[in-house]
Amino acid sequence: MRIISGKYKSRRIMAPNKLPVRPTTDMAKEALFNILNNQYYFDEIAVLDLFSGTGNITYEFGSRGTTKLTSVDADFGCVQFINKISTELGFNITTIKSDVFSFLEKTKIQSDIIFADPPYDLAQEDFERIVELVFKNKLLIEGGVLVIEHAKQTDLSHLRPFDNKRKYGGSVFSFFKI
Repeated sequence: MRIISGKYKSRRIMAPNKLPVRPTTDMAKEALFNILNNQYYFDEIAVLDLFSGTGNITYEFGSRGTTKLTSVDADFGCVQFINKISTELGFNITTIKSDVFSFLEKTKIQSDIIFADPPYDLAQEDFERIVELVFKNKLLIEGGVLVIEHAKQTDLSHLRPFDNKRKYGGSVFSFFKI
């Protein structure tokens, strides 16, 4: 994987093969950040990355100047890897090893952008539960956005407050805004 833009533009990061992840493709990531770049000043926002895996999305925000970064993943190896890269690149990433659903039930952390990239084979009701928990627990700051990455077979457009979706290859980003 590589960082697309910012301070560490073009920097390649090699994740260990043993991590149970499917990183967001460079094409999809670049498209996502082109959308977000028109709506936010990255150095002024707080970001929560759920199912963070290798930390790919978190590093992209960090490279673009975001300093309030939280990454949540249930896999200890993923959390260790994010901590390692965070130290190497000088990012201020708070990592939390937790089941994402348990975390969303309990956290009070509010963010401008919440990005969730669960396994594509997650049950439909679990995708829906992410949206429900984020909005029920008021985890987005006013004007914030929840972005969920999923396979094209998953449809979240019936959920409120669905805003829009964008397709990039086999990946779809569904956007939810308050």
